[in-house]
Amino acid sequence: MAGKKSRTFLGKLAEHYDALSQPCYEQCAALCYRPASDGVQVLVVTSRESGRWIIPKGWPIEGKKDYQVAAQEALEEAGIRGKVKKKPFGYFTYLKKLDTGRQVPCIVQVHLLKVDGTETDFRENGQRRREWVSCYEAARRVQEPELKGLLLMLAHKEDSRRK
Repeated sequence: MAGKKSRTFLGKLAEHYDALSQPCYEQCAALCYRPASDGVQVLVVTSRESGRWIIPKGWPIEGKKDYQVAAQEALEEAGIRGKVKKKPFGYFTYLKKLDTGRQVPCIVQVHLLKVDGTETDFRENGQRRREWVSCYEAARRVQEPELKGLLLMLAHKEDSRRK
């Protein structure tokens, strides 16, 4: 083992000390799902800047409840309409890169949204890709470990319900 270099988990965290020692920002997200023959499908969209796979999310809006913001983000980012759950399904964290290049920690409140309609003309149409995939495929595509966990939790919940 001599000479082998590895990046420990603590080493990885140390690289982001400056960002992680700042106040945490909050966002709201919609985990959009629809029935499928083999369970459920979930919607993943690409971020506008990096092109990585995410779920629709955004900053809180004054005068709106978090679940309402989640539903609005689903409509604006992906053209999705549906029934959103008021109670959060869960949370995930990530480092958001701001326009200034600075990274800030974010905690994202995730609300389930059962899809009942899809728009073809929506605010961010053409700025993102959107795809319907299984929960397992979505978990493979997203980078955030806690979001992966939420996607797998939804898959297991639906698998149990179908038995």
